[in-house]
Amino acid sequence: MLVLKVNNGGIYITEINLYLSKYKNLRYNLFKKIYELNLFYKLILTFSFACFTGILAQVRFYLPGTLVPITGQVFAVLLAGVILGKFYGGFSQIMYLGLGSIGVPWFQGFSGGLTYLMGPTGGYLIGFILAAFFIGFIVDRYIKSRGFIGMISLMLFSTFVLIYIPGLIWFYVWTGFSFGIVEILMMCVVPFVFIDLGKSLVAATIAGVILPKKSCD
Repeated sequence: MLVLKVNNGGIYITEINLYLSKYKNLRYNLFKKIYELNLFYKLILTFSFACFTGILAQVRFYLPGTLVPITGQVFAVLLAGVILGKFYGGFSQIMYLGLGSIGVPWFQGFSGGLTYLMGPTGGYLIGFILAAFFIGFIVDRYIKSRGFIGMISLMLFSTFVLIYIPGLIWFYVWTGFSFGIVEILMMCVVPFVFIDLGKSLVAATIAGVILPKKSCD
């Protein structure tokens, strides 16, 4: 596609296709390099995403009547699956939970330790692993999923099914089954729906822009 521009009485032809081709080659080469990294560098990248999750865990605030805070962790989890792929995306979250459980203070509020995992948000943390593995698997295996529609569908499913459901189940157990289902939903789902829709939309947009639309194998 050619775009004509008029400037100072002259007509200049901008070759948009040339720039698009360079951009597509750049993102393909970037992900190919990630795919071809040796084990050591892949583990470094995986640890970096565990740290990224820990950093965004500190971005938190509570809504009235909830015990589950709003954090930036979900955003980090979604991108981990996209960028690291089917194995290392999930492993970054295993690393995040594992190191946090032995005392690394990167859970919410710079907390750490196994007791944190046994708290009200422990189920969501397990869901992080499931979501990152699932996103990475789909993105790696099905190239057609890398368009915006595929990405937003994938992000929404991962957030509202793979993260929310373990979180709800564990929260219900943690409260000693002392609340009804409607009450649990009002505390753990309803206040967060629009915020997590926004996170999914942003993550899907980023994924659609940076992911190559052909396999890097």
